[in-house]
Amino acid sequence: MGFNDKIVDVNFESLLRIFTVPEAPDSTLGNIEQKLSQNLNEFLREHIVAEEKPLSEIEKDFSNAAIPESPTFVSEHTQHLLDTLVSHSVHTSAPSFIGHMTSALPYFLMPLSKIMIALNQNLVKIETSKAFTPLERQVLGMLHRLIYGQSETFYQQWMHSAEHSLGAFCSGGTIANITALWVARNNALKADGNFQGVEKEGLFNAMMHYGYQGMAILVSERGHYSLKKAADVLGIGRSNLVPVKTDENNRICPNALEDTIKQLKSKNIKPFAIIGVAGTTETGNIDPLDIIADIAQREGCHFHVDAAWGGATLMSNNYRSLLKGIERADSVTIDAHKQLYIPMGAGMVLFKDPTAMKAVEHHAEYILRKGSKDLGSHTLEGSRSGMAMLVYSSMHIISRPGYELLIDQSINKARYFADLIKRQADFELISEPELCLLTYRYVPEKTKQALKVATFEERQQLHQWLNELTQFVQKKQRENGLSFVSRTRLTPVQWNRMETNVFRVVLANPLTSHDILHSVIEEQRQIAQTSHLVLPKIESLTKAILQR
Repeated sequence: MGFNDKIVDVNFESLLRIFTVPEAPDSTLGNIEQKLSQNLNEFLREHIVAEEKPLSEIEKDFSNAAIPESPTFVSEHTQHLLDTLVSHSVHTSAPSFIGHMTSALPYFLMPLSKIMIALNQNLVKIETSKAFTPLERQVLGMLHRLIYGQSETFYQQWMHSAEHSLGAFCSGGTIANITALWVARNNALKADGNFQGVEKEGLFNAMMHYGYQGMAILVSERGHYSLKKAADVLGIGRSNLVPVKTDENNRICPNALEDTIKQLKSKNIKPFAIIGVAGTTETGNIDPLDIIADIAQREGCHFHVDAAWGGATLMSNNYRSLLKGIERADSVTIDAHKQLYIPMGAGMVLFKDPTAMKAVEHHAEYILRKGSKDLGSHTLEGSRSGMAMLVYSSMHIISRPGYELLIDQSINKARYFADLIKRQADFELISEPELCLLTYRYVPEKTKQALKVATFEERQQLHQWLNELTQFVQKKQRENGLSFVSRTRLTPVQWNRMETNVFRVVLANPLTSHDILHSVIEEQRQIAQTSHLVLPKIESLTKAILQR
């Protein structure tokens, strides 16, 4: 029988069973639970189909907009999910899928997640979370201490203070960044004399009171797209998220930052926040945080560090110096679902000053009362799950030295892969890894030689065709389903800032071996040789240039 062919009666007794009685161990769902607990990665490898199915075909399985009028047996529906959903999902934990910022998950998170879901706590207030609230406050304290290194006395005073918060747990880096800039905006346009503050009177009245023509946020041109959302939501305007030039290592140029600030101030636009990036999404580079801190302090700007990706590096005593200056930030974003190896939906923003979040404090008599320890009084999101429990558990089970090993192996693996690329006559490293991200592309050996002697026009043409070739290889590799790297577009200094399509890899998965990295390179080489449209054009122009 096909999906939903069996008819199940709708009655209250059967409904009560799905709330109280588990499926039998030999049922489809029971078997899945057993296999997941035995070997999570093996289960995913067996059930996710390698060959890519066109999205238009997958959509046919999800094309009925009618809510079913009769229920389905749990095991039957589970089989339906295996066939239509699981089999065509992305195998983010596969060791050869090195284009994602998600990775393999520790096995213990599966049963612990069941406890978290069963408890179904709502962290917006004490009445619906109880012990989860002090647990989340402790997690925020642990990450705060990792960044800022305050004394034990500091955390005893502030961590569980009803009137304060060291930060906020969020669904991800986007909400964390918005929260940080929300606090920065409100503090920059706070109550003054008869003016009651931007949170009460709005942005127009606030700028009229302070005499500003506009407000601006400054970040490197490698800043994350979530910052545009923040500028939009906060009423600053996306055009006032001002990108600052980066150097050959994709880091913000301090001189360009200072020049940009002068230009804004000459137009009476208030630069109220400067963002340093600690692990850019595209290349994994880290801005000179110490220098940015000096500039922000001098200009009276809120200094926020977007360390959604790179923040976990602080766990490693061997590499935490890469983030020198982060301890001077007013606020820091960290995503636990990246290099802390937590399931999706776990981000945090931490504030150096325990009183900073008073700028966004809100209360409601029926839920968030003054004087209570409700976490929702300082968060943008209302109802939230207890994801902090998984971070808490991981930090105890893995521990800081364990995370150090994971961070160190990922950085060392990226350096190994960068060296491997450099040894290939027909590949080109575009960005050196600072953390565990790097970018590169395929370039035929003779074309490398031709690019050195080509005219400007010839070089542009070759780059255009190489961009097409990169796109072809990346797409074909994804469709083959054996491995995966992502693709992005950079403007490398070594190629005179010409737009360049590149392969991007993230080597955080501890299951990714050196052998797999070799196989990824070899597969890309073989795919490139099958490009019968663009490769002959590249080879023809290359030959003409070298024969001159």
